[in-house]
Amino acid sequence: MADETQIDYTGAVYGSLLAASVVAGTSPGQNPPSGLVTGVLLLATGLVFWIAHVYSGLVGERRHRTRLSWAQARTVGARERPLLQAALPPAVAAVTAWALGLSGSTSAWLALATALTAQVAWAALAAVKARESTGIVVVAAVGNLVIGLILVLLKVLLTH
Repeated sequence: MADETQIDYTGAVYGSLLAASVVAGTSPGQNPPSGLVTGVLLLATGLVFWIAHVYSGLVGERRHRTRLSWAQARTVGARERPLLQAALPPAVAAVTAWALGLSGSTSAWLALATALTAQVAWAALAAVKARESTGIVVVAAVGNLVIGLILVLLKVLLTH
């Protein structure tokens, strides 16, 4: 298992932002998709971006003129896994809302709130693990919250 101090939280922050963007972009208007559809879209987008990042990482490693191997592919895939994993909490939130009979709009808001909460939490955790000052931790959290609120604003503007 990797030393926790060596974990790169970039993928988790990016994946959470990506998930929030998917929700904001797919659920405007009077007829947002069901929570089930939102959940599937979140998982599919996370998977596609994970594959793209793994592929890009492998292509980037070709600059070392090394022969690619399955071991390298597994290593790059594991390194990029937080991007994919970040889609899970908002997808679960959306599908759970759908299973409870909640509207597509409510499912989308729940998924968006989940993704944004995760994004802020991952950014703050990354700063804490990097042993940054309290001020930097707060800046990381607030900065990500501002980015998230911009997404919320876009969702509200696109809904009307």
